Order: sequence, then structure tokens, then C-alpha cells
Amino acid sequence: MPEAAPLLELRALDAFYGDFQALFGVSMAVRAGQVVAVIGANGAGKSTLLRTIAGLIAAPRRDAVLFDGEPIGGLAAHGTVGRGIALVPEGRRLFPSLSVEENLLIGGRTRRPGPWSLDAVYGFFPALAARRRAPATSLSGGQQQMAAIGRALMSNPRLLLCDEVSLGLAPVVVRDIYARLPALAAQGTAMVIVEQDVSQALAAADRVFCLREGRVVLEDAARALTREAVASAYFGV
Repeated sequence: MPEAAPLLELRALDAFYGDFQALFGVSMAVRAGQVVAVIGANGAGKSTLLRTIAGLIAAPRRDAVLFDGEPIGGLAAHGTVGRGIALVPEGRRLFPSLSVEENLLIGGRTRRPGPWSLDAVYGFFPALAARRRAPATSLSGGQQQMAAIGRALMSNPRLLLCDEVSLGLAPVVVRDIYARLPALAAQGTAMVIVEQDVSQALAAADRVFCLREGRVVLEDAARALTREAVASAYFGV
């Protein structure tokens, strides 16, 4: 039986900040329900990769990013959200003047059909239901991360991009959040997770890509990777 076509495909993707090139010929395929982890040191280009997929940074070529077979490179962020791509940004980026529920409702403004609603998000993250009227800034770091993920889910994405889920959180909170991600994959939601916690990335992902200085230096099934191979790619030794 032939393998399903990728939901997301990157074809020799370059990315720039003005004259500075941050990504060099990155190729990647992500299928429905698959969890892909992107690892690498600070400055490797991980966040740039997610921001380019999400349309926050324009790809130089439209056919460098394909989503469900359609070229979307350079499509603006509101266009990628409408197609079914949602970004959970590094640092959560919740709206501080709004309540938890108001932050979630902003994520649902695209009105894409799908299973995610306020009730569904509160069922997935019960801690948010109890704080729904509270200012977003009053939440703990873990609850803020849940709210950021919930806001993204409200757009009913087919592809969820998560940038540094574990950043600044206690290990027990990170484990709790990561324990919920397989349920998303089981629904068919694909995920690309940028993560500096290599052990967490290997445990959560089906496939792992390692970036160094904007280039893919390692790609393999997570279960096939050894710590030695990861360390060699990560540090270039």
C-alpha cells in the first residue's frame, strides 16, 4: 500500500532576514497525525523554520512550502491559518489585557470547521476552565502554555506548530503537557515541535530533524537515533 502524501512538504526552503540568510535548502515532509521534532542549538534556525511555514516570514519561492499539495510559500499568516496551520509561539504571546477565554476566542475567529470549541479546549485542559475569566497574565507558566495551545486549537488546525513548549516550565508541567499531545495526533493533527530538550523531543516524536546553522544535518526516525548520533549532529563533532 503506497504511503500517504505529505500534509506539509518543504522543498529546499531558504529563509532570510533582510540580507541575512537563516535557512539553507531545508527539505522536510510531515504526514497527517505525525509528530516531527526539530532540535538544534540556539541560533540554528528552528524558530525561523516555524515562522516561515506559518507565513510570518516570506519564503522566497511559493513552491518551497506545500500544504496538502498546494504551494503556499510566501502566503501571509492569516492565509496559512485559514488553510489549517496554527502556530504556538515561543513565549506563549498571550494578550495580557484579555481574559483566558477572550484569548481562546481570538483563536476561533477563522471559524474553520472542526472538533475544537471552548468546551472542547476546557475538556482538554481542565485547569483553564477554572480560570476562564481570569486575566491571562495571572496564570502560571504551565497554564499560560496550555492557553497558548488552546488558542491555536480553536482555529481547528490540521498542522500545529509548537515553538519551545518546555521553555521556562517545571519538568512536571512539561510532562503533563506532552502527555496530552498523542491525543491530538490520534485525531489526525500533524505537529512540528521545536524543542531544546532533546530527551523530550525524542520521546514525543515520530521523526526528528536536527538543524545546525540553518541546515538539516540529521534526519531519522526518533526510535532509530542514538544519543551519540544526536550529539554529533547537534554540536558538529
